[in-house]
Amino acid sequence: MMQQREQLTAAARQYVDSGRFQEDLERIVSYPSESSTAEGRVALKSYLDEVVEPAFVSLGCSVERFDSWRSGNNSFLLATRQESPELPTVLCYGHADVVDGQAAGWTSGRNPWVLSDEGDRWYGRGSADNKGQHWLNIVALRLLLEQQGNLGFNLVFLLEGAEEIGSPDLADFAREHREALQADVFLGSDGPRLAADNPTLFLGARGGMTFHLTADLRGGSYHSGNWGGLLRNPATTVAAAVASLVDGHGMIRLPELLPAGIPDSVAAALELIDVVPQPGDPKTDATWGDRSLSPAERLYAWNTLEVLALGAGNPAKPVNSIPGSASASLQLRFVPGTDMANLESAVRRHLDAAGFAMVDVRVGQSFPASRLDPNSPWVAWALSSLEETTGRSPVLLPNIGGSLPSFVFAEVLELPTLWVPHSHPGCQQHAPDEHLLKSVAREGLQIAAGLFFDLATTPTPAGNPRPGAAVPAGSAS
Repeated sequence: MMQQREQLTAAARQYVDSGRFQEDLERIVSYPSESSTAEGRVALKSYLDEVVEPAFVSLGCSVERFDSWRSGNNSFLLATRQESPELPTVLCYGHADVVDGQAAGWTSGRNPWVLSDEGDRWYGRGSADNKGQHWLNIVALRLLLEQQGNLGFNLVFLLEGAEEIGSPDLADFAREHREALQADVFLGSDGPRLAADNPTLFLGARGGMTFHLTADLRGGSYHSGNWGGLLRNPATTVAAAVASLVDGHGMIRLPELLPAGIPDSVAAALELIDVVPQPGDPKTDATWGDRSLSPAERLYAWNTLEVLALGAGNPAKPVNSIPGSASASLQLRFVPGTDMANLESAVRRHLDAAGFAMVDVRVGQSFPASRLDPNSPWVAWALSSLEETTGRSPVLLPNIGGSLPSFVFAEVLELPTLWVPHSHPGCQQHAPDEHLLKSVAREGLQIAAGLFFDLATTPTPAGNPRPGAAVPAGSAS
């Protein structure tokens, strides 16, 4: 069995080194599947029609399409291969959409829709987020099927088409198709590793809530000499309102915006994490945020309140007048244990009590947090698989600092959630010059192949009664 595993991971490495993966990546990057535009959604449909659906059909999967589900901006593709009810079932996920190409910002003549091969980097929109990542998992499934003639587990693979605009309707889709999406474990690949050379497993994501503070006090501006001291300044008011929520050193001042605490299992996992900026990353500030926490705890186990925008008057050309209005946009990044349902009312009560009743509070986009307990037996299983493949101890993050729709799988479908990213923090996702590292792709494909092989051949927390049992290839439907 060990020899077969080594042969499979060797085939995965060869798939990248031979140039076959680059050929795949060139094709999938060429579809400008921006979810924010009508033209991009047409390209996304073509990507699903011409690339993704045929790939799953070749794996012996039945494929259901839900284009523009409920006449909305999200589309779903659901691929299923059922081999035996006695075998474990894995639910995989990826997203086929990308952010705007931002073609004018790419350097050295690069085109976001044409893959550029430069050193250890493949440049192209979607190379890292998320086409390259979900394609690595699809290739790993293909290599396993070619080697064994069967997968050795049941497969459900869900692709959505609007993750970059907040995954609209994904939670409702999951609720409505709960039976079809049932599995023993969830395995997704998105987001970055802790660092390029650190194989990483993370178990969820922080949530986020954006809210806007506005003081719209009068219809115009008034001379600061004639009216200063008599008219409330909305810019000063909004700045003070912000400072009452988070101080000038990044400490959240409103207790309702903080989590209940850090679970012991999360704290134990983070004791092993050293947050070290990589070349090209900004230098971190040791005096920012809650200094009673380690950098890893601040990033992965605690809440942060960030000011995203702050405005009044014309900063580029200020004039001698008191502005009529001012506004600030803030975002709370939060972990499980935060009372998300009452955040807006808590901010409103606080501002009223602080004398800022004239400041309007409006909540914008929000998404829940989720996290699998690091003590879950699935975590030990996955870490063992990654270490067997790479020969190195993988990094375990209880959750990433950013956000993904992990709560849909953890809370709506109630699945243990394992995320194995195949990218790195400096990949420039969402920006010009997005790229995938060849070295990470090579190891990522080997990791994915090893995970799928182990799901088929080793005892799992799902209680597979016949680990490694051969299933006739023709039994898939």
